[in-house]
Amino acid sequence: MEELVVYDNSTLYVFAPTAEIRQQWVKVLKEEIKNNTYILAKYHPQFWADGVYQCCRQTDKLAPGCEEYNLFGDIARKPLPPTPDAIMSRPPPPLPPEEKTDGEKGERDEMVIAMFDFFPAESHDLALVTGEEYVIVEKKDAHWWKARDKYGKEGYIPSNYVTEKKLDNLDQYEWYSKSMNRSKAEQLLKNADKEGGFIVRNSSQAGLYTVSLYTKYGGEGTSSIRHYHIKETAFPKQYYLAEKHIFSAIPEMIEYHKHNAAGLVTRLRYPVCSKTKSAPTTAGFSYDKWEINPSELTFMKELGSGVFGVVRLGKWRAQYKVAIKAIREGAMSEEDFIEEAKVMMKFTHPKLVQLYGVCTQQRPIYIVTEFMEQGCLLNYLRQKNGQFSRDLLLSMCQDVCEGMTYLEENNFIHRDLAARNCLVNDGVVKVSDFGMTRYVLDDQYTSSCGAKFPVKWSPPEVFNYSKFSSKSDVWSFGVLMWEVFTEGKMPFETYSNVEVVDMVTRGERLYRPKLATKRIFTVMMACWHEKPEGRPGFFDLMLAIGQILEEDF
Repeated sequence: MEELVVYDNSTLYVFAPTAEIRQQWVKVLKEEIKNNTYILAKYHPQFWADGVYQCCRQTDKLAPGCEEYNLFGDIARKPLPPTPDAIMSRPPPPLPPEEKTDGEKGERDEMVIAMFDFFPAESHDLALVTGEEYVIVEKKDAHWWKARDKYGKEGYIPSNYVTEKKLDNLDQYEWYSKSMNRSKAEQLLKNADKEGGFIVRNSSQAGLYTVSLYTKYGGEGTSSIRHYHIKETAFPKQYYLAEKHIFSAIPEMIEYHKHNAAGLVTRLRYPVCSKTKSAPTTAGFSYDKWEINPSELTFMKELGSGVFGVVRLGKWRAQYKVAIKAIREGAMSEEDFIEEAKVMMKFTHPKLVQLYGVCTQQRPIYIVTEFMEQGCLLNYLRQKNGQFSRDLLLSMCQDVCEGMTYLEENNFIHRDLAARNCLVNDGVVKVSDFGMTRYVLDDQYTSSCGAKFPVKWSPPEVFNYSKFSSKSDVWSFGVLMWEVFTEGKMPFETYSNVEVVDMVTRGERLYRPKLATKRIFTVMMACWHEKPEGRPGFFDLMLAIGQILEEDF
């Protein structure tokens, strides 16, 4: 066999009858390319044959080498002096940065990438285009940052519409869905029905990630979904799905498996993403805007009525769908609420119904919130009775738990958590009307003796001493879980409030619903511990529910 060197599509192949002759070729080639900084530091020690590299079984002919190569260990690499032409073609040195005053000095410019389009509502806002890069100028407000676009224009943007530009920041990638659980991921992949459809999501174990992958050929002609935990090496920290293929960053790993199955049931061919459906809500329509001009509201159909008054579907500036709650005169302590509304508007979370603003310059007062297409959770459960799988019901509870975890972290007490005070949109459940009961002036509602007081959702310390806390919300969450798993039944169905107070005080609790497993009912029972300090926090509940969704379904 004669020596043969072949160059084919960015790859150099060296064929030689002996290892010694091959080494001579390699040494000569290395001498020739010693000043080339673009040469890869890996190689394939065996041939490409039968559609794979025989050394590592990679199926992509352009796949980088699988073994580290001592590229220039036996060659002294000295950079060549630049030619006159190269010196002349160099760009001029950058101008020295302008001196900043003490007030202007800060950290290096922070670059972000827009994850959603944003259309300015006011002149001081800045438009965002998905995928474009922006410089953050100011972060005085947690929800509205001042930014600069590539044309030098500055303005305010919603902070939850952008993400930091860093390789290890997964938010910027279309295949990543941060808070999606196993059940919702499977539903999304089945609906897309694409071979190699995949989602990268947070695992139920904090700090870990899972790849959910769909194949149409799961065996015997059936489709199937596989869930692969992204594994990590200890030191240095690297990531892998298949042990032979380790990467320094998750995006690099995903990119590799887009071209190589390498141990997976199929390649990661098609990112299935829910982010494209709708952008998240913002804390108000614009920066520092909580008072809404009523002339900018268009009133449409009536959605229902509650303790405070009538709720209507409407539009703001004839563009954004909103829910408008007209507060009946004498129904609430208006002045106290208006002050609190400024605080409540700052609460923004994917599992909370967003308060956009209030109209206080006339009567009745209007409260303007996010519109939820499928209405209240209680009616949603009753209307679709019998159509829910167990994991879908638990996913609803998880949604509520995520919203309540956020409120708990912000030291905010709901006081009236129940299925009737949660709303549904596109299958996502959000917590609504948090903190509103403090402003009710209706004695029947606030009195524990009256029919309207939510006794059946209240723990002993509330109906005995009116002592509210995040732990009293936890008790109510347990009752909400019961409502969900009975698909909308009334807790303690036939018993009066007085009878319920007596039963709960004696230690009696709600029965286990048929759709709830023993493990799910254990979570409910933990919420109904007689003493507040014996109940778990919402974060712990969220972890427990997440583990059940990952392991049991």
